[in-house]
Amino acid sequence: MTALNTASATPFFAAPVLDEAKAVYDFTVPANRPWSKVIQKGQILRIIDIKGCQAVDTLVYDAHDTSERYSAQDTILAQGAPYVTTGTRLMSNFGHVLAVVVGDSCGRHDTSAGACSCEANTVRFGHHTRYMHACRENFVMAAAAHGMTKRDIVPNINFFMNVPIEADGKLAIVDGVSAPGDHVDLLAARDMLVLISNCPQVNNPCNDFDPTPIRVLVFDPATA
Repeated sequence: MTALNTASATPFFAAPVLDEAKAVYDFTVPANRPWSKVIQKGQILRIIDIKGCQAVDTLVYDAHDTSERYSAQDTILAQGAPYVTTGTRLMSNFGHVLAVVVGDSCGRHDTSAGACSCEANTVRFGHHTRYMHACRENFVMAAAAHGMTKRDIVPNINFFMNVPIEADGKLAIVDGVSAPGDHVDLLAARDMLVLISNCPQVNNPCNDFDPTPIRVLVFDPATA
């Protein structure tokens, strides 16, 4: 089935050139694991797909009021395009900009398919997958460290995940397009809490059926 020709956000500035040696934070997130950190306003968060074809499920909250959080619907509406890429403003459920994608070597990222869960795995792949670890569990663990619960988990961004929209409107999860070392850069528009699930999914090709580590770096404006 032919996929729709869907436009991406148009970059409105040059992507920054970042010297990774000047990062003020550098951490490798193991395969299958959660990660979280507060990124201060003006800092840049770089997420690197170390080996390629690794989905990185991501949520963003206002660090001082987590009732304000990423809204996939408002983000898509604001840019008039379904994918996240350079120039995309990550909008909150209050209509504010949480972050801006200022660099993207991959090309586009999904924000419609959501996170895998034990329940979804069971429905899609069979009862033998019911107890496989999933992104929703990672998000719950990361959220709990910041005083939140599973009720605070909302539809997320799937960085590096290839989800074309078919002609009939259905979403298809297919082989990823990210190469080893591809990255995405998020400029914090306010102090933001970022939760990541380094996706453990092995039942579809979003991780090439083999989850791998990712790397996260933070840059200060003065040193980037």
